[in-house]
Amino acid sequence: MKLFMLLPALLMLPLQAISQPETPIEEWTGKTILLVGAHPDDDAGRHGTLAMLQENGNDVYILLLTAGNVGTRDRTMTRQRLEKIRRHEQLTAMSHIGIPAENYINLGYTDGMVEFADKQELVRRLVWWYRKIQPDVLVAFEPGYRYQRWHKADHRAAAYLAVDAARAAEWHLIFPEQIIQEELEPVRIMEYLFWGSEGNNVTVDISDYVENKVQSRMSYLSQFSDTGSNNYPGDSDNYFMTLDDLPAEERAAFEERFRNSTGNTESFRYRRGAPDGAGSGPALGGNSGN
Repeated sequence: MKLFMLLPALLMLPLQAISQPETPIEEWTGKTILLVGAHPDDDAGRHGTLAMLQENGNDVYILLLTAGNVGTRDRTMTRQRLEKIRRHEQLTAMSHIGIPAENYINLGYTDGMVEFADKQELVRRLVWWYRKIQPDVLVAFEPGYRYQRWHKADHRAAAYLAVDAARAAEWHLIFPEQIIQEELEPVRIMEYLFWGSEGNNVTVDISDYVENKVQSRMSYLSQFSDTGSNNYPGDSDNYFMTLDDLPAEERAAFEERFRNSTGNTESFRYRRGAPDGAGSGPALGGNSGN
């Protein structure tokens, strides 16, 4: 009976083995890594890994679909001002993890409206950047392991669009004007790191980058602090709040919150191979990551 119960686990071992990167992520170097998310701050939960990869000689880019120009409860805030604030916060966060400002790309869609945008145009724009950057690794929301996963608006669209664009980017007859007129080249992305997955199969040690991540996460004051979210200080479009704008009690709680919630590891579902089966899992007759 015990042998019978062990057989399914034993049969899964080869699949689990080949789902691991050939070289541990902590040892990656010389790769181009592109993270695709929906909003400024979506990348924050992976900042330890991104900081490590950048410092280890990889070239890390962050591409976000929206300007993050809606998520506030401050009734005096405008979309235009909030867009400036969120860009400033994103670049500040990236400075704490060593990623240069020129490696930040924002497509400028309105927060909350991505799934209502023209999908072909959005994929075309993503494909342009994939072909321009030529990433080796795509980091994105989990599009679905075994089955499609529900995400809140924008995250849901970003999860699927990131992989849809990866599939399109490798075929020269999709958006051929990019090849003919702009002299870009197709790119076949063969490595994926999905976050927020039930199928996580790699854990990255970010012990040396915890402080970088704490500082970067605390940069999103308009999003993560009570004062920034409800009553953003200053009366100028060019004023950006700092931790000093928080009342002493709130500041102490804010800092404690991020120190207590930032661990020494980050987890992903690593997948190697063409993007067509990116969401497949055992329940669909696929495999666990190859």
